[in-house]
Amino acid sequence: MILQEQLINLYKQACICDVEAFKPGNVSVYNDGHDMTVEDFYKSTEVSAWAITNPEYSLGEKIFYAVKATREAVGCNTNLGIILLCAPLCQAAHLQQQGQTLRESLNKVLDNTSIEDADWAFKAISLAAPGGLGESNDQDVSDVAAVSLTQAMAIASEKDRIAKQYTTNYKDIFDFAVLRYNDAFVKFDDRAWAASAVFTGLLSNFPDSHIERKYGDKYSEWVRKQISTVDDALLNTNNPEQLLPILHDVDRKFKAKSINPGTTADLTVATVLIILMEAFSVRCTS
Repeated sequence: MILQEQLINLYKQACICDVEAFKPGNVSVYNDGHDMTVEDFYKSTEVSAWAITNPEYSLGEKIFYAVKATREAVGCNTNLGIILLCAPLCQAAHLQQQGQTLRESLNKVLDNTSIEDADWAFKAISLAAPGGLGESNDQDVSDVAAVSLTQAMAIASEKDRIAKQYTTNYKDIFDFAVLRYNDAFVKFDDRAWAASAVFTGLLSNFPDSHIERKYGDKYSEWVRKQISTVDDALLNTNNPEQLLPILHDVDRKFKAKSINPGTTADLTVATVLIILMEAFSVRCTS
């Protein structure tokens, strides 16, 4: 089991890596955007870390209090998706048994979410007020929950890739993003550039549900083509710094159309957190 102080450090590292990675269309140390700044994200990381890693909180409480702390600190939605993805990972770390993998512990967490978890999460989502969130005929977040959090996520999973992770035990991350990160890290020996490769790989293969909530599929193919160019370049270089002009160009194109691949960025943070948590566990047992 990872202690809270240790987990806070790993969570902060993952969130900081997200800001340090160049992810076209997102806020990073390279460029602000979407009326948010890098400082907003640093502050969000700091204020959400205690709640999301608190072993005394249920999964739903972790989500709500981390979102509440963020909202009070920065007044905007910088990290709802990050929290929704990282809270189950933190819960899995608290409950992980000796000889059990993180993925196995996560699967148990997701199989045992409650109606109370869903109610807390609904309150968090309503508080964060994410862009493009409409009403639903079944388990709308403005209503009191009547099903478990995982069941609620299953209802939303066709339109939301974060929700989909709850129903697939984070398949996109464990079976694709983690492998992409490891390959890129071996090549670049740099955490931020490995995270960039995760982002471009995910966005090349999976439409971003944050974009599609806002625009439908209007830009989906265009975004895929733009980011695939960057992804191919990253896969075929040993010096990613040389790609900065391409990255800046795609970043400008995305932001000119108010395109923010936020879901893909959130999946990237969760990927980095998994990498860090698994590496920490290996160090502790070796």
